[in-house]
Amino acid sequence: MNVRRRSSAAALAATAVLGAAAAPAVAADPSPSTPASKSQSTGLYGTTDPQFDGVWRQSLALLAQDTVGVIPSAGAVQWLTGQQCDNGAFAPYRADTTKPCDAKTMVDTNNTAAAVQALWAVGGHGDAVEDALTWLKSVQNKDGGWGYTPGSPSDANSTSVVIGALTATETNPEQVVKDGKSPYDALLTFALPCAEDKGAGAFAFQPDKDGKLLPNADATAAGVLGVLGKDLVTEAGKKTADAATCTDAKSREQAAANGAAFLADAVAEDGHLKSALGGSPDQPDYGNTADAVVALAAQGGADKAAEPLAWLQKNAAKWAEESGPAAYAQLIFAAHATGTDPRAFGGTDLVAQLNATGPAPGGVKDTATASTEDGDEKEKEKDKDDSPFGVWWFVGVCLVFGIGVGFLLSGRNKKQQP
Repeated sequence: MNVRRRSSAAALAATAVLGAAAAPAVAADPSPSTPASKSQSTGLYGTTDPQFDGVWRQSLALLAQDTVGVIPSAGAVQWLTGQQCDNGAFAPYRADTTKPCDAKTMVDTNNTAAAVQALWAVGGHGDAVEDALTWLKSVQNKDGGWGYTPGSPSDANSTSVVIGALTATETNPEQVVKDGKSPYDALLTFALPCAEDKGAGAFAFQPDKDGKLLPNADATAAGVLGVLGKDLVTEAGKKTADAATCTDAKSREQAAANGAAFLADAVAEDGHLKSALGGSPDQPDYGNTADAVVALAAQGGADKAAEPLAWLQKNAAKWAEESGPAAYAQLIFAAHATGTDPRAFGGTDLVAQLNATGPAPGGVKDTATASTEDGDEKEKEKDKDDSPFGVWWFVGVCLVFGIGVGFLLSGRNKKQQP
């Protein structure tokens, strides 16, 4: 499989829309308020301490820019590539990238999968993408899925974001198998059966200590995207009718329909998902609501996401301003998935706001010559592929810390990389 980049024309066409941020669930919540040092922040989006979400927010920012036809800053891309370990994996953040990664470096699947999707989208980093994909495959669990860290039990969010990385890079998840199990096999084990009194059709993050599956909206948004084989940036799927009843999932499509029905019910009353922190009253969950918009649109068309989308347009601007780059990216993904203009999202220009959180972009993609350039580059790359030095295959996939952090995504046409 050849490494490709999406055409400029396609990228600009996406400018009028917006997609799901974080493929299988939600984008990272804002990191602690401690400012990053100048040496740490060069090329980095956002001003808060990147210790827990540097790679995640950087990846989502670059991916969102590419989605709306903005050419990211070369320095911003270099910041991300500089975070990669020699084995291909990414940690949330490495303060000193001159020191090689060792056993104490907390690499994980979520940041690696998100970085894969971002570097695949911007193009020109085939080796980095290939190394990251190779590492992800090397830490696949025997059930076919992935946990947040290598060797940890599989969970719905991590498995979904890696599926997104595989799909984005034109790698078929069904062919990424461990002990006869694919990522889809693992993901379907987190779907609650329809016989459940509470949460029928939803996805659990992972079984609890007693082996019971508990419904989780974040994991459900991620799971819907995952079983559909979508990455963080996805467009609206074919319009479908609301399911009359939950039907036990014997297929990925049915599991997605069940999960979408659960999400639709969850947002029906207030137009958004809720979360409770530390025993406090329920609060609106902006990030997971954005992910739910992406999942609902991907499964059954933009109309299914109309209510939570409208709520985000009315209420999410302040949240995004306080939360930073990943939040703006999530809203851009939600806009893209529903065909909404991200530059006029409830009166907010999400693109301008995102760009303002980091180094100035390198420009805007030119649609006038994109089609011609696409054809010329494909011919050149075809010649390279016929030689012994041709670039051949890959790329990869989304989400961050587990339950409070999310993600969601879509396969795109890409040009071959040089």
